[in-house]
Amino acid sequence: MLELLSNFAHTTGIYEFMNSPWGWPTAESIHFLGLCMLIGTIGVFDLRMLGFGQNISYKDLHKLVKFGVGGYLLNVTTGVMFLTTAPDQYIFNPAFQTKMLFMLIAGINMLWFYATTSSQVKATEAALAVSNRAKAIALVSLVCWSVIIVCGRLITYFRPPYHWCLWC
Repeated sequence: MLELLSNFAHTTGIYEFMNSPWGWPTAESIHFLGLCMLIGTIGVFDLRMLGFGQNISYKDLHKLVKFGVGGYLLNVTTGVMFLTTAPDQYIFNPAFQTKMLFMLIAGINMLWFYATTSSQVKATEAALAVSNRAKAIALVSLVCWSVIIVCGRLITYFRPPYHWCLWC
């Protein structure tokens, strides 16, 4: 797996870019911008479903979610750049493994929201509360994204020995 990721970075030019003087800082800045877009829209929408900002229309606020998706795509792109440039610092890192687990949970939670609840939420009047299911989905989302952010920061503090890998 390490060789595959490393080869991808070398053949696509990612490795050379990331190891240039401005590569890593540029990717980190874009990653942070993507995170701001993601949390600034998805997080606010989740908070709205939990009852904050009671006069804000769910339907109107949901229109901003596309910016959160754009932020997520920026994060995935830059995250792949980080991972493929130094795969051994990520694959074996418990903070990275936890981050990936919670990204999976957040993704499943988002699919559950759109499969079961989104149309009901968008149709709810601004002054009314959403269902308990919508609130639970919002809470799970906020917890997941909070853990993802914390684990993302912790990645740089763990330079683990390779035997820490839980699934390698």
